[in-house]
Amino acid sequence: MKPNDNDRKRVERALLAGMTAGTVAVPHLLLRYYHRMKLSELEVMLLIHILAFQENEKKDFPTHDEIQDRMTTPQDQVIEAIQKLVNSGVLRIEQEIDSVSDIQYERYNLRPMYEKIAGCYAEDLLQKAARQAEAQKPEAQPGREKDVYSIFEAEFARPLTPMELETITSWLDRDGYKEELVLAALKEAVFAGKVHFRYVDRILLEWSRNRITTVEQAKEFTQKFRGNR
Repeated sequence: MKPNDNDRKRVERALLAGMTAGTVAVPHLLLRYYHRMKLSELEVMLLIHILAFQENEKKDFPTHDEIQDRMTTPQDQVIEAIQKLVNSGVLRIEQEIDSVSDIQYERYNLRPMYEKIAGCYAEDLLQKAARQAEAQKPEAQPGREKDVYSIFEAEFARPLTPMELETITSWLDRDGYKEELVLAALKEAVFAGKVHFRYVDRILLEWSRNRITTVEQAKEFTQKFRGNR
């Protein structure tokens, strides 16, 4: 007798219910980070089996035989892998006392595994945030400040101090002086025989007060100033 559609659907529903009953909630991040945690596939499978025993069968401390019966790995390797998980701080064996029977028993604690997974995830989040912050920074103009620094060092005949480097950056970025105007002020300081940053800063400030924004305007202002001396 050929089964009808209703019979087939009932069988399908029964099979589906059987397959979905007692599923194990395997942390996705465990599969994502176990390599970084230096776990082997065998060790990950052991953790999953322990999860299954605890969640579905309410066995907090399955025996080595019970675990090995569900794996193709020899029992000695199972025992060795469990010991490695304990030694590496991924799995913890705890002793507790039953509140009703007052009998002492052991259980596997998977919290260390979750803590290591959380550590890997937090590290990724911090790195992602750092990359995003770096990407949001305004692009530097290639070679701009490097050229200015090099010219200042050449005129001063020595490497610049961190404070002097910051002063140049401040002129360009905070005060908004054009690169060529800063170099013109340096040239004027050299001409006056006063090669120090305070004098260059005074020149730039004086030009700013007189609304000088180009090298040509600076030259005209300087010539007039010298002519009136």
